[in-house]
Amino acid sequence: MRVIDSHTEGEPTRVVIEGGPPLGNGPLAERRLRFQREFDSFRSFAVNEPRGYDALVGALLCEPVDKTCAAGVIYFNNVGYLGMCGHGTIGLAVTLAHLGRIGPGLHRFETPVGIVGVELRGRNEVTIENVASYRHLADVSVDVAGLGRITGDVAWGGNWFFLAKTTPHALEMANVGALTRAAEAVGKALADAGITGSDGAPVDHIEFFGPAAGPDGNSRNFVLCPGGAYDRSPCGTGTSAKVACLAAGGKLKPGERWVQESIVGSRFEAHYRVDGLGNVIPSLTGRAYVVSEATLLRDANDPFADGLRSDRG
Repeated sequence: MRVIDSHTEGEPTRVVIEGGPPLGNGPLAERRLRFQREFDSFRSFAVNEPRGYDALVGALLCEPVDKTCAAGVIYFNNVGYLGMCGHGTIGLAVTLAHLGRIGPGLHRFETPVGIVGVELRGRNEVTIENVASYRHLADVSVDVAGLGRITGDVAWGGNWFFLAKTTPHALEMANVGALTRAAEAVGKALADAGITGSDGAPVDHIEFFGPAAGPDGNSRNFVLCPGGAYDRSPCGTGTSAKVACLAAGGKLKPGERWVQESIVGSRFEAHYRVDGLGNVIPSLTGRAYVVSEATLLRDANDPFADGLRSDRG
C-alpha cells in the first residue's frame, strides 16, 4: 500500500494512493459501507499500530462519481469511518498538489456525505467549503459522573458533535489526560441519556471550549474523536459545527470571521454563507504540510499483519 502522510495544523492524515480495497464505482456512501463490511482489515492495516497510531486519520483516494470533482475520498480512523474530515480534506488537497494532480485554484472533492469545495491558495494553505452544517439540539444538559451537570449543543458539521458550553479543565496541554477522561465521561452520559444526532446517529465527537490564547482568536477548543484520540488541529467538522451553532444563536453573521484555536495552539479561520435553502455553509482555512511518503508492507506470517485493533480491545 502506497501512502503519503501530512499534518494539518498538527493533526495527521495518511492518504492511500495505491493498494486500497476494491470498492467498485458506486456512490461513495455505498463504497464506505462496503469498505466497512468487507474490507475493514485494510482500515486497521493502514492506520493502527504498528504502522500507525491512534491520532492518525486515513483518507482512501477514490474515483469520484461526479466527474466535476478532482477526487473522491473516504475517511477512516483507528476504530471506524468518518462522514467528512476537515483537516483531512486540507491535507488531501496539499497531498494532491504535491503529486502534481491539482494546482492552485478551485476544486471539488466528493465525500460520503456530500461534495465539498476546495481552494488551494498556495503550497500549504487551503480553504474548504464544507457540507451544510446545523445545530440539531440546543442547550442539552446531562449529568456526568465526576463532573456534574454539563450543558451544550448537538450539531452536525460533517460528523456529530456535542459542543459543551464550558470546559471542566483549563485548555492546556498539561491537562490532555484529564480532558480526555472528561470527554469520555460526557460521551457516555449522552449515550446513556439517549441523546443522539438525527435518525439516532451517535454523537461521537465531544468538544470543550474556553478563551483563546492568541490576541485575535475567538475561542480555544479540545476535541475528543471517536477512538479516544484528541484532535491536534481545531477540527474542521467541529469548527463547522461551532459556526452553525453561533449562526443559529445569532452570535455570528454571514461572512464574519471566527478564529478557532486548538489545544496545541494551531488555528483555523472560519466564516459561513447561507445558501438559497437557508443552510449554513461553513468555510475554513488552514495549513497542511507533507511529511513522508511510504510503502506499507504486509507479511502473512506477522501475527499483527492487519494491525493492532483498537476497536477490539
